[in-house]
Amino acid sequence: MNRVLLAAAAALLLAGPAFAGDEAMTNFYGNTLVATGGIAESHTHFKADHTFDVSATAMGMDYNFRGTWKLENGQLCRHYDDPVPPRTPNPLCAPFEPHKVGDSWTVTMNGNTRNLTLKAGIE
Repeated sequence: MNRVLLAAAAALLLAGPAFAGDEAMTNFYGNTLVATGGIAESHTHFKADHTFDVSATAMGMDYNFRGTWKLENGQLCRHYDDPVPPRTPNPLCAPFEPHKVGDSWTVTMNGNTRNLTLKAGIE
């Protein structure tokens, strides 16, 4: 279960080039990052005011997390408000790569692979 929550929290952990400034997040605003794979699905919403929320379903249970984000030195860092997903560093930082609505890609973290899609609108 803890791996599932960490994988959900890692929805935007991407290897790739670093982009300066918040404009790299523009395509994420008002849209939904859907992460699937393993036993969980998560929906993450990033906002221009530097907040985010995550709703996740794993093993028939629903989870909700909120916090703030920032881009710094080519990293996307998410700081979770209470509660923090179990076994998740806070803040959770990783290299960031911008994407367009409709893009799909995969992320592997700690041996867990998640399929990500940036979907139009809030789901």
